[in-house]
Amino acid sequence: MPLTGTGAIVAPAVAYGRGVGAFNVIQLEHAQAIVTGAEAVGAPVILQLSENAVRYHGALAPVAAATLALARRATVPVAVHLDHATSAGLVAEAVDLGFSSVMFDASALAHADNLRRTAEVVARCHAAGVWVEAELGEIGGKDGVHALGVRTDPDEAADFAAGTGVDALAVAVGSSHAMATRDAVLDFALIARLREAVPVPLVLHGSSGVADEDLTRAVEHGITKVNIATQLNRVFTASVRRALADDVRLVDTRRYLGAGRAATAAEVARLLTVLRANPS
Repeated sequence: MPLTGTGAIVAPAVAYGRGVGAFNVIQLEHAQAIVTGAEAVGAPVILQLSENAVRYHGALAPVAAATLALARRATVPVAVHLDHATSAGLVAEAVDLGFSSVMFDASALAHADNLRRTAEVVARCHAAGVWVEAELGEIGGKDGVHALGVRTDPDEAADFAAGTGVDALAVAVGSSHAMATRDAVLDFALIARLREAVPVPLVLHGSSGVADEDLTRAVEHGITKVNIATQLNRVFTASVRRALADDVRLVDTRRYLGAGRAATAAEVARLLTVLRANPS
């Protein structure tokens, strides 16, 4: 199947009140697991490569080539997205490589600078037919530098969306990046207010810390794109640990990484079912 545009996945989800799973890729096994899980439940999915993952690999192009190739071989719609890019140069490289969307994160800057730089990136990306997500206000917990209690103001969010022309907006509503427990307390009333005020789809970051039933409620109240990374890493790592503990002589990486890949695929399938649930 040809690579699918992120907008082509997100727009129908908005129309039908469903969530879209956006899962982060670190190793090749992550990308394989995410696609396999999506195919198992017949759901579209977004593969995300973050700036941190690019730093880990030392370059974007090699890991991007593998991720894009898997997306194009999938039997369900798959988009490839650059996540939390703070560098306009990295954004430009992703566009050149064929990514269908990017998330440009200038949220650490002063509001006026965030708006200006984001608008510049949006203009360049839209000229290339690339969908853009941005962030207003810092999502709690990332790298230990964001305030956990921060919340996105609906009026500021509406003004930011209008001023930048972004296609989606990540909002701070109670979740936090890299949570090891699933006990985040979301502000559903705020999500509903943001949905009414903001003319573009809303994105929930830090979703690994949110319980299943609250993910469903978040979608019901107006979240569309749901970013999940740590939860997959937790499942993958737990499976690898079990495989190594069960056989202390095990040295074939295919056997324990394969176990992690299979467990992660099952978790992706399960989470996509949670996000597609429509209580109404």
